[in-house]
Amino acid sequence: MNPLTPPLPLPLPLPLPLPLPLSLQLIHVACVCAGHNASRDVVTLVKSVLFHRRNPLHFHFITDTVANRILSSLFQSWMVPSVQVSFYDADELKSEVSWIPNKHYSGIYGLMKLTLTKALPSDLSKVIVLDTDITFATDIAELWGIFRKFTDKQVIGLVENQSDWYLGNLWKNHKPWPALGRGFNTGVILLYLERLRRIGWEQMWRLTAERELMSMLSTSLADQDIFNAFIKQNPVLVHQLPCFWNVQLSDHTRSEQCYTEVSDLKVIHWNSPKKLRVKNKHVEFFRNLYLTFLEYDGNLLRRELFGCPSQASPDSVQLQAALEELDEDDQCYDFRRERLTVHRVHLYFLQYEYTPTEDDTDITLVAQLSMDRLQMLEAICKHWEGPISLALYMSDAEAQQFLRYAQASEVLKNRKNVGYHIVYKEGQFYPVNLVRNVALKNANTPYVFLTDVDFLPMYGLYDYLRRSVVQLDMAHTKKALVVSAFETLRYRLSYPKSKAELLSMLDMGTLYTFRYHVWPKGHAPTNYAKWRTATTPYKVEWEPDFEPYVVVRRDCPEYDQRFVGFGWNKVSHIMELDAQEYDLMVLPNAFMIHMPHAPSFDISKFRSSSSYRNCLNTLKDEFHQDLSRKYGSAALKYLTAQRNI
Repeated sequence: MNPLTPPLPLPLPLPLPLPLPLSLQLIHVACVCAGHNASRDVVTLVKSVLFHRRNPLHFHFITDTVANRILSSLFQSWMVPSVQVSFYDADELKSEVSWIPNKHYSGIYGLMKLTLTKALPSDLSKVIVLDTDITFATDIAELWGIFRKFTDKQVIGLVENQSDWYLGNLWKNHKPWPALGRGFNTGVILLYLERLRRIGWEQMWRLTAERELMSMLSTSLADQDIFNAFIKQNPVLVHQLPCFWNVQLSDHTRSEQCYTEVSDLKVIHWNSPKKLRVKNKHVEFFRNLYLTFLEYDGNLLRRELFGCPSQASPDSVQLQAALEELDEDDQCYDFRRERLTVHRVHLYFLQYEYTPTEDDTDITLVAQLSMDRLQMLEAICKHWEGPISLALYMSDAEAQQFLRYAQASEVLKNRKNVGYHIVYKEGQFYPVNLVRNVALKNANTPYVFLTDVDFLPMYGLYDYLRRSVVQLDMAHTKKALVVSAFETLRYRLSYPKSKAELLSMLDMGTLYTFRYHVWPKGHAPTNYAKWRTATTPYKVEWEPDFEPYVVVRRDCPEYDQRFVGFGWNKVSHIMELDAQEYDLMVLPNAFMIHMPHAPSFDISKFRSSSSYRNCLNTLKDEFHQDLSRKYGSAALKYLTAQRNI
């Protein structure tokens, strides 16, 4: 280099990127959830978080198979803007903690929070960890902001335990795990994952657990015992959160010292097995806050965040494009708009257990209902001992009324093979075929009995249908087995115990063939005259407006969702079965009886509104055209039949 040449100036160091303002940060929330009951609890927790939040959120759920199925379906159908959801298989983590004996009622899942540094993505630096029995009373961003108050060494944020458990004075010979002072409660945790990985958290908690288990033999409070023993050895690593971030409502707590006014509290933790029945002088306020979110309309939480550009999912983009294609001046706009409505769906709302039969002949009774038909459930369960898949069209508040009704019923409590699936209300029409499809798609047997909840099947129908499935070789042929439908106009009925008794009641005028007075075409092709004397199954031909109740293979076509409210919702389905060349076979010894009820709101609209009826005719025409395009010449007879009506 020429010595006279002045040296080049050194490059200035690049400025460090500024952290995003808190209002724009993506907040990560993790939760361990297993089973049907915990999945319901999570929904209430999530509602309370969504109600107050102003930030985009990313929920991380460590789940068993049951909770994964329920919550993935729920969030996919909820379509909340600026919310991402990820699922992690708890089964893959069990080996990490299964060696730890645990007396707590949460079982192995109560230890899963220890594994989060391994379970969650390696590039995730911070996360808020919550128990499922938490209710938020403020914006979760305030809690997220506390990460900025951590010292360089602090890796975990916790609220002090508000009971005397870790002081060891609750009863004689009470020996808790070691803890710093009163210890800490792990219902709300701030985990600095990046720092935890750096200090070797996985090895550290394991060594702590192994050492203490030599004398303690098992945990009493699951992960909380191990977190506390770890903190006792490493107090510099914990950041103590103000106690209003985890107001613990278990028995014998000092939670009332956490706040002067109830408006001061931020997070309520129902960590007593008594839950809402716990003793606290402000429990009525807490209970009402919890019930508000329990029954809150989740559709209202679909609002866009102000000033926060939402990352729209492919589903929501597709939906928006379809909505924009609709013509608002179309007389049937409301019907077409309804078909595009995405309803929230909560599968398996109650405990469900089903073991498949070995002979592959099992049949699920499939039906849908709303709040005004709840009284039919106990009777159906008494008449049908096989599995049942029910879709219930309800508001959030009605779903909670149903839950209380089911939990109070000895009949329903004892039936674990009934799947209850909530389709949440939205829009002005009853989306009857969408609701039916939810029940149909969540049947777990090779065959389904497609019925309506107003019908009581004859005693022994379940076993009779299973025998018929074998007799008619349903596994290798396309058949729809017709169950003959009758009705009574009496609210009190002595149910016939045999076909002979039913025929006697028919002759006496106690029973009628279904819809004989108002809509004979719907079931006339069943050929009731032949049924009276039939001893073997017989085939019938499709006729216009035929809408029998049938047993088919589970892989049958779904119901057409353009038909909402009253009219043609079942007729269209039978037409498609016929177009697919299903043989309609009437069973000679199978029957069901329709019980009387008040007319539905939708049938009243159909009868009183000419525009409703006109739109139904338009939808029928479009359905016929779609059927012709789909099935070609096989569907021509439907167009001909329609013109002749």
